[in-house]
Amino acid sequence: MSARRDPSPDPYRVLGVPREATPSQIRAAYRALLLALHPDTHVEPTDPALLAEVVAAHAQLRDASRHEPAAPASTPRDASGVPIPVRVRRPRRQEPDIRVGPVRAHLNR
Repeated sequence: MSARRDPSPDPYRVLGVPREATPSQIRAAYRALLLALHPDTHVEPTDPALLAEVVAAHAQLRDASRHEPAAPASTPRDASGVPIPVRVRRPRRQEPDIRVGPVRAHLNR
């Protein structure tokens, strides 16, 4: 009886990272497996199906992390629980000390 692969394996298991892994940990595991399984890095052929699983798992986790909703910013509150209004002001763009422009020919005479 031939071993049949699971049609949708757990991407965390395929990459060998925990479910709480950060995007940088996922990326590092993917790159390590890609280097270990890529046919250009070995003289002897590797399993192309396993390489395809690793690429698919990384694509699935990468897309999931891109589409996760951002955590809402917590509103600061005073001791009684009333929200404190906060305004964030961005600094205005400052002009450079020296402006450089085209040289006028009539000033050099």
